Amino acid sequence: MSTNTEIPTLDGDGMIPAYVARPEGTPRGAIIVQQEIFGVDAGIRKKADEWAAKGYLAVAPDSFWREQPGIELSPYVEEELQAAFGHMSKFDFDLGIRDLEATIHWIRREQGVQKVGLVGFCMGGRVAYMVAARTDIDASVGYYGVMIDQMLHEKHAIARPLMLHIPTADHFVDAAAQKAIHDGLDDHPRVTLYDYEGLDHGFAAEIGARRDEAGAALADERTAAFFAEHIG
Repeated sequence: MSTNTEIPTLDGDGMIPAYVARPEGTPRGAIIVQQEIFGVDAGIRKKADEWAAKGYLAVAPDSFWREQPGIELSPYVEEELQAAFGHMSKFDFDLGIRDLEATIHWIRREQGVQKVGLVGFCMGGRVAYMVAARTDIDASVGYYGVMIDQMLHEKHAIARPLMLHIPTADHFVDAAAQKAIHDGLDDHPRVTLYDYEGLDHGFAAEIGARRDEAGAALADERTAAFFAEHIG
């Protein structure tokens, strides 16, 4: 079972399924783990468990719950990969940000944890950027976020720290898009960008052949230090 908790939406019209991993003792803060296009799968749950082991309340909401809750798809099975792309194409990102606002409120009000960060991957990397621009989250991290170059008009609204991990050989984010991201954000006082030379999309995936151990370890170390500074 991929989720174990339900979180009420902002307007109370539904319940957002989520996987929640709790630390021993009082949480030092909370980390929202934002899924890729493959659902709250074993890799995302593993990341949540690892944040809990570091002392954080970890929450991984099911972004596709309105379309089809509970999906777990593989990037290595072509039919499932195409299904995942289909889910993303139908996903309402604006509504998804509202669901994350609901998640932030639930963490602060119902769980009593005031400092909240978000780390997102792929589609979730884009979401990390959007959350930084549209909510009062305390800090955000995006791994190989897609389509951020098309949202640079929102950069003025980023008021809390944002870190983006950019693999230079990302076959979903070409060199022109990467240049636009750097040109738009390199001088932003709240944004930190890191390039990973020669690495491809998915290099920090927990499971499967996409993972690059050295690149993932470096990015995850930077992310952990970033959250330790800004979340606790």
